[in-house]
Amino acid sequence: MRASVLLKKASIFVLAGFLAACQTGQGPAPAPVTSAAPAVQTAPLPAVAYAPETAVERGFSALVLNASTGEELYAVDADAPRYPASLSKMMTLYLLFDAVSQGRYTLSTPLSVSAKAASQPPAKIGIKAGSTITVEQAARALAVKSANDVAIAVAENLAGSEAAFARQMTSQARALGLSRTRFVNATGLPDPAQVSSARDMAVLGLALKRRFPQYGSYYRAKSFDYNGRTFRATNNLVGKVAGVDGLKTGYIRLSGYNLVATANRGGKRLIVVVMGGASEAARDKEVTRLIEAYS
Repeated sequence: MRASVLLKKASIFVLAGFLAACQTGQGPAPAPVTSAAPAVQTAPLPAVAYAPETAVERGFSALVLNASTGEELYAVDADAPRYPASLSKMMTLYLLFDAVSQGRYTLSTPLSVSAKAASQPPAKIGIKAGSTITVEQAARALAVKSANDVAIAVAENLAGSEAAFARQMTSQARALGLSRTRFVNATGLPDPAQVSSARDMAVLGLALKRRFPQYGSYYRAKSFDYNGRTFRATNNLVGKVAGVDGLKTGYIRLSGYNLVATANRGGKRLIVVVMGGASEAARDKEVTRLIEAYS
């Protein structure tokens, strides 16, 4: 009789754990990435369960962190749910660089281009179905031009499909402590389920630059040449605002104008995030103001 009671209690605890794991209602758990990422030194995140909410359309958020210490210097709704748009490609780059670090790829490895990849809407560099693009070309196209066609090619080559790659993106987000982030695609193209926050995007940007410093020149580049064409960087502050050395822009109608920018002024390193800017110019002006104010 006592054994039966204990068995029932054990069953209740197992069921309770299962139900708690299903509360996000996002379907199957993300597939694990192929290797655990090393610890990243960042400012502690609030202890919040992994349960992204629906973001506010064009909701404004801003965050300034000391990139060396993680100290928060300024924040406006930094933990509120927001649509990341092409800021998502920081994670696409992270997983691509991780694959290189594991030895699965080299910078010269060719990535095949599918019809789906080639058919993506702009921003794109016009890769053709049936062709190939090297890992290095892909990384530069993502960092400089934010190319959607290249993001899909990376996703399909690394994980077999974009859906599988998005699960790896979310799994890596959890590993990095991004508690308010859920990825459902590799590009950041419109999907209400793709949600993050200014703080999560700052942590991701810091992780990307700290773990893979050898690719810093990719984010500082003002242009990218491919197949006889030159593509200008989407980050307007590179080369215009003193000390800015990256990192990533993003825009869809749902998100407004987003920018994660890193800067080094007199040895003081900052990471500045603005999400939900009313226009490209307004976003750039606010990021510039914050760099000037806190450097």
